[in-house]
This record gives sequence, structure tokens and C-alpha cells, in this order.
Amino acid sequence: MSVPEQDRRGRSPVREGLLTEPLENLSAVRLLGVHCSTCGETTFGLKTICPNCGRDTVEARPLSGQGSLWSYTIVRHRPPGDYRGPEPFSPFGLGLVELPDGVRVLSPLDCPVEELAVGMPLRFEPRVWRDGEREVVGFAFAAAGGAEAP
Repeated sequence: MSVPEQDRRGRSPVREGLLTEPLENLSAVRLLGVHCSTCGETTFGLKTICPNCGRDTVEARPLSGQGSLWSYTIVRHRPPGDYRGPEPFSPFGLGLVELPDGVRVLSPLDCPVEELAVGMPLRFEPRVWRDGEREVVGFAFAAAGGAEAP
């Protein structure tokens, strides 16, 4: 499973090796991980060597689109520098989402901050924004709406 720098629609990932392709069909986009057949470790992001055992026996695979909130914080102040989020700025959640694949992913949380709770079920959602002439695909996790946590 390769991840092109830019697909034919002009979309590019927020960072190479984090998302499956193609980026044109957002309903099919998932987080990308690798699974090591030697030690059984699954990790987030495309790698050629297992970070756990150092072997090259890794295979790319899409990660689950469901998870649960393992821990979180609320960002209450506008981040410094070239902030590209919604205007006007409003507080948002940033959390570690535990996937059934055994991976925890740091992600923005797309739900009201007063509803955030450790253990709540979440679902992966790709996000598209414009950066000049190009479309950039990133991601967030949103409340799964009453589904059981994996």
C-alpha cells in the first residue's frame, strides 16, 4: 500500500505515510499502520523497519476506524505561530485515542469539550482544508454516538 505525495485530484496528506490512498474518496481513507510478522507489534505510520524488534518483516495495513478515548487535554489558548484552525478560535480537545489494533494515536477531538470523557467511543474522520492552491487531508476523531467502545 503506497502513499503518493499527491493524488490526481491535487490532495496531499498532512504528512506522508499516515493515511491510506487514494485521498479522493474520503469515505475509504483510514489511518495507515504497519504490522510486524516477527514480533506481532502494530504501529502507526508507514515504516520499513519494526520499531519494536528492528526486523524488516512489516506489512502496511489500514488501522481501525473506531477507538476509545484513553486520555485527553483541552487546548484553551490559540496555538502560537501559523495557526490554521477555525476562526474565531475556540477551545478544543486533543486526545490519545486507543484503537483495537493496539495503537494509541494523538488526535484532535471533534466534539464539544464538555462531553469529553475517558473511555468514550470515537470514530476516525478524515478532514480536508485548503493550503493555498492545494487540498490537505488530515484527520480527527469524533464522538461515535453511543456505540460501544472497542
